[in-house]
Amino acid sequence: MPISVQVTQGLLTSQGEREVFPLISEALLRAHGLSGNAFMTPNVVGHLVISAASESYVGGQPQSLAVVEVKVPAITFPNAQVTQAFISEVTEIIDQHKADSHPRERTFVNVTYAVDGTWGIGGRAYSNEELGAAIQQAASA
Repeated sequence: MPISVQVTQGLLTSQGEREVFPLISEALLRAHGLSGNAFMTPNVVGHLVISAASESYVGGQPQSLAVVEVKVPAITFPNAQVTQAFISEVTEIIDQHKADSHPRERTFVNVTYAVDGTWGIGGRAYSNEELGAAIQQAASA
């Protein structure tokens, strides 16, 4: 499940730059009860993008900005409680690893859903049912 963490240069500490992505990955797995799942863990992928301060805008003005985008199959985030828990935890992770006074109001978390049957891993398109089966099979192995 691709995660893109986009932050303004200097928003995170140097340690935060190393730790924020793995922590957000684990938060995604934990929110769904899939920590350590042999199928899901290696399929939580992504990158950290650090943009120059002059390239990060809020309200049309250059300001510090953190945007975390998660692309997931439609079966993910099954209810508002799971979604809220994930968004809260991700925002807290950014807060704990920031280098300066970046306000929480400029941390955005966005979830985008793939249409059923269009989730591809290793050249194979998975339906929601097939993903669920692969996850369950890995949990029982």
